[in-house]
Amino acid sequence: MEEIHELHEEGVIRFRAHHRPAPLDLQVHGAVAQPLIAWRNRLHRSGMVGRDPTRYAGVGFGNLSGRLPPFPGLPGARPFLITGTQTSGLPSLSLADMCVVNRYDPKYNWVESLGLVQPSSESMTHGVLYDADPAIRYVFHGHSPVVWEQAWALDILVTDPAVDYGTPAMCREVERLLRDSAVARRRVLVMGGHRDGVLAFGETAEEAGQTLINLFSRAVSRACRRS
Repeated sequence: MEEIHELHEEGVIRFRAHHRPAPLDLQVHGAVAQPLIAWRNRLHRSGMVGRDPTRYAGVGFGNLSGRLPPFPGLPGARPFLITGTQTSGLPSLSLADMCVVNRYDPKYNWVESLGLVQPSSESMTHGVLYDADPAIRYVFHGHSPVVWEQAWALDILVTDPAVDYGTPAMCREVERLLRDSAVARRRVLVMGGHRDGVLAFGETAEEAGQTLINLFSRAVSRACRRS
C-alpha cells in the first residue's frame, strides 16, 4: 500500500511512503526495540519526547531509531527500527508502535517501510546518519527549547535555519555537518530550521541517550547561572 503525504505541518509524514501494514516480530526486532522503548519512555518523562497542547499546535514531537542487521549494509538500504509517526504523546510504547524502514532515498524523497504504524517524518534524516557513518547504530531526535536556544553558547553546530525538517534539503544539511570533526566527535547537532529539535547519535542507545540528557543538563545549568 503506497500513500503520498504532502502536508507541511509539524509532525506529519513529508515523504512518499511505500508502507506495508504488518505486525513486527518480537524475536527479530526485540533486541533493538527493548533499549529504544526504555530510552523513549525516559525521554518522554523528561519532556524531550511527547505531545503538548501549548507547543507545535499540539502535534507530537521526538522520535528514536536503532539499526537492524545486516551490518554494515548498503547506502540507502541500511534497515532500522523507528518509532511511528504521532506516537510521541503515548505515555509508553510497545513494538506495535514502531515500524521498520527498509529502504530510503533522500534524493527522491521516498521511504519503504513495514509495520502497524507509519514511520516518523524524520525517517530520511535518520537514514542519512546511518549512511554517513555505519558505526552509528542509534539516532535519537528530541526537543528541548533550552538546548535549542543556547546551541551556539554550548558549542553545538546548527543546521541552516532556512532548511525545514523532514526534507531532502535537511538531509543534505545533516550530511554537510557530519563532515565537521566536531559533530562526528560530539555526536550531536541542533536543527536550526526545526524549532527545539536536537539530534544525538551513537554506537549504543546509552551513548545517544546520555548525550541528550547531558546536553539538557548543561543547558539548564547555564540558564540558571544567567538568571
